[in-house]
Parts: sequence; C-alpha cells; structure tokens
Amino acid sequence: MRKLIRRGYRFLLVLALAVISGFMGFSQPPRLHVISLKNPRQLRTFLRYGPDRSRPDRIPFVSAHRGGPRPGYPENCLATFENTLRSTWAMLEIDPRYSKDSAIVLMHDPTLDRTTTGHGKVSGFTLEELRKLRLKDPDGRVTDYPIPTLGEALEWAKGKTVLIVDQKDVPMPARVQEITKHRAEANALVMAYTFEDAQLAYALNPEVAMEVFIPDREAADRFEQMGVSWQNVVAFVTHTQPKDATIFQHLHKKGTLAIVGSSRTIDKAYAEKGIAKNELDKGYLAIIASGADIIEADLAIEAGEALRTIPKKKSSKDQFFKIRP
Repeated sequence: MRKLIRRGYRFLLVLALAVISGFMGFSQPPRLHVISLKNPRQLRTFLRYGPDRSRPDRIPFVSAHRGGPRPGYPENCLATFENTLRSTWAMLEIDPRYSKDSAIVLMHDPTLDRTTTGHGKVSGFTLEELRKLRLKDPDGRVTDYPIPTLGEALEWAKGKTVLIVDQKDVPMPARVQEITKHRAEANALVMAYTFEDAQLAYALNPEVAMEVFIPDREAADRFEQMGVSWQNVVAFVTHTQPKDATIFQHLHKKGTLAIVGSSRTIDKAYAEKGIAKNELDKGYLAIIASGADIIEADLAIEAGEALRTIPKKKSSKDQFFKIRP
C-alpha cells in the first residue's frame, strides 16, 4: 500500500512538473533572429564581402526601412524593431531628429501629425512633451508605443542587430558622438550623404562604420581618394536599377557589400496591388542575383522570407546570424 502511495506521489510530482514546464513554455517570449556582434572589429568582418578579395563570402540579408513598420507596429519604434527580428535577420534603418531641448528622438517626418498623436514640428516640443505622445501604425491607428530616443535604440540594439542611423536634421558629428557615448560602435552605422561627411565620421571615430552612397564606378574612384578605409563602408547603390551594371563587381573587389533599395519599386508595386506576392518574391531574388548583397526594404519580413529560399552555402558569416529568446 505504501509503495502504491509513493508511486502515486511520484506520478503527481512528474505531472505537476510537466504542467509547470508547459506553462513556462507558453510564457517564454518569441525568439529573435539576431545579428550578434561583440565589437567594431566583428562589425567590419560582418560587412566585408569576403575574408579577402579572392574568396567571396556573403549571406544576402535585409535592411528594414524605418525599422519595418506594418499594421500594429509604427515606424521608428522599438516594438516594431523586435517584431521584425521575430521573423527575419535584418539591419534596421532609423531616422533621428532633434527635440526642442536638443534630445535626439526617432521620427522620420519633421512634423508629428502623420505618425503620432501630436501636431506640429518635432523641434517645437521638449523630450518630456514628446514622451506623452503615442505612435500611430502605417494605417493611422494609435498604439500604446511611445517615441523612443536614439540612445534608447542604440542600447536596445546591442547583441541584437545593427542600426543604420540616417541624417534628417542631426549632423554627422552629433550622430557619431551619440554612438560613441553609448559605446555602440559594434551595433550602428551612420549614413553619409556626401564623401566629406564620410571623411568627417572617419576622423571623429575610425571605429564607426558608415553607409555611403556610391552609385557607380566613377563615384567609387572618387571615394577612393578620401582616405576612408573600405573596411568601414557598406555602399548604397540605388533605389532602382544601377546606372553601371559593373558597380557590384567593382565594390566586391574592394571587399564592400552593396545595398539596393526596393521601397520605390517592387515594394510600392505590391502595396498598390500592382504585382502579386510571387512576383514580389521574384523581384527580391532578382535584386540579389544582379549582384546586390543587402536589400533595403519597406516589406522587410517579406524580403527576408524570399531570401530564405536561396540555397544556403557555408559562410564565415554564419557565426553572426543566431536565433535567441
């Protein structure tokens, strides 16, 4: 009888543990597709076309324009960044702007009306006032999400991804300073619209990488004269078709990855119901087949899904692509 009782207790204990484990499993947060980089040297390795010019080595991936907004998830929002990474590996392009009291917040437009519950210029409000507003999703629905600061985004990105910090009204020195202050050199790039800005960023902090606009070989040759290491650079080539079909090969010889934007072409066509989903997927694959390495997409999750169909090759970059809770 005592043996039966002991067996009964053991059975109930095992059952209880199983139930608890099940509940714990349900309560676990969704896993994230992270780009895990520990220092600026690893970021430079990650952004290289290959370990050297003779051995090409790349894994095509996505840059999520404005962080990857979609219904329920506003642009330039930490919750949206996390939602994007739940589905795909991606760098995240973000937009910094100054508040009235010189805090740097994330906001694409110079005004608050389209993407928040506020009205007027971003620069007309203090950070404390901006904190009281809530962000709207792409359909104009109000969410519970607040406006984040650039500093908050830089801290959030550590161990998760790489932010591409656009310019808007924040000049290069201030963006480099913010990245340096948060010791985020491993998790952020600055966008340089001119070669002089790229040169300035490199002089201010040579550990800060950058996205530079290099549409053709002539521009690449001019950039060569600026004294900026190609190891610090990823090149944005075009939003459409490159003027120079050889630019990708030319950049790859420098060891530099090339970005092509899809927001003005296939993303726009799909959003306006001009093309079907299978045509969208083919469009993303065609961009990579043309020689691009990274797609800056409005539809980052869809782009990431399409790129997963590319046959996987062994790469030294595998070490940086991880899935974590």
